[in-house]
Amino acid sequence: MLKFTPIILLILYIAAVWFFSLWRLKQELNQRSTPLTHPRLTPMLERLGRAMDLPAVRAHVYEVEPVNGLAAPDGRIFLTRGFIRKLDAGEVTPEELASVIAHELGHVAHGHARRRMIDFAGQNAIRMALAGVLGRIIPGLGVWIAGLVAAAVAARLSREDEFEADRFASALMIRAGLGTGPQISLFQKLERLTGNRGTAPAWLLSHPPVARRIAAIQTQEARWRQG
Repeated sequence: MLKFTPIILLILYIAAVWFFSLWRLKQELNQRSTPLTHPRLTPMLERLGRAMDLPAVRAHVYEVEPVNGLAAPDGRIFLTRGFIRKLDAGEVTPEELASVIAHELGHVAHGHARRRMIDFAGQNAIRMALAGVLGRIIPGLGVWIAGLVAAAVAARLSREDEFEADRFASALMIRAGLGTGPQISLFQKLERLTGNRGTAPAWLLSHPPVARRIAAIQTQEARWRQG
């Protein structure tokens, strides 16, 4: 029984980290969000809902300044206040923000948000296990290498999720009569809007390069039209 103790402890640790992360995120979003009722976005929420044969999509504003969208593990969709400010300043359009909401709906539909929480706990477990092994083999560098390996695994999974959510968003935007144009034009603005210059190696980035995402959308749309 004693030989299984480390494995049992690791499983308990992963479960504890997952539940704590989930609870902490939910508390943060509850305290710092309000329903999205922007008059220029309400028609977009209605169109996306009709495209799925549902009532208007419900979304929330997360009161932080960084430009971003978020799908919470409980299925709620958020746009940050920073994104809303960009809309009011004329830097993005309602249709472009509709594509963000459609993308986050894709994460919800495919269960990505909850899976990412599990991946986060798993990443920590991989890091701890590798650090223990490599720390004995390569003292001083083992922990650093373990961190890189765990981050690379998590980034790869995250990039796959992003492509999947992009495909969902494209299909929904086309069905809503908005097309993929707003989705592509927003991607072309993202670097300027977020200030992210993509300095990390591609294999460590949690989101795929913008050019690859645009190319994937265009390829997918062409395939749909041919079909």
